[in-house]
Amino acid sequence: MLDIGYALSRRHPDSPQTDYRRADRYALRHDLFLGDVYLADTEEDRELATAWGWVPVLDFAWALCDIAELLDQDPMGSRASRPQYAELDFTESADRLLFARRFGWVDIEAEWRPESERPLSFAHAELRREARDFLHDLLADLTETHEELDENPLVWDLRARFPRVS
Repeated sequence: MLDIGYALSRRHPDSPQTDYRRADRYALRHDLFLGDVYLADTEEDRELATAWGWVPVLDFAWALCDIAELLDQDPMGSRASRPQYAELDFTESADRLLFARRFGWVDIEAEWRPESERPLSFAHAELRREARDFLHDLLADLTETHEELDENPLVWDLRARFPRVS
């Protein structure tokens, strides 16, 4: 089972002058809510995690939802034998997460891990569901702490674009 999580950094707090209500796309994706993220296979007790303290957590959730959709472009869906690829790059690093989908399964590798380690592997439907749940849970956490973020039109659009799936 896939578990996606985060921890906000204490070393890189948001500026106290931040107007979350009017924060633009760039600020939401690159400047705010820095911390670390992980993807874990709870059945195998393995994970891919950052330990840098500066990963834009909301951008990670947003990008993960985009990737789940990008990996679903083949009209054959889970019957597609041709691999589909995507990558998630980290803004301040050359490291990337690499995604490969084939026959409805998505392998996820981290460039910073040894090549000898097996990728994490999940059903595409599980990746999509968990990525969207993570996004909504993260937004709930962030708006609990920063109430004015809930009034940001970009957050409304994000929630509408990636609704929870069952």
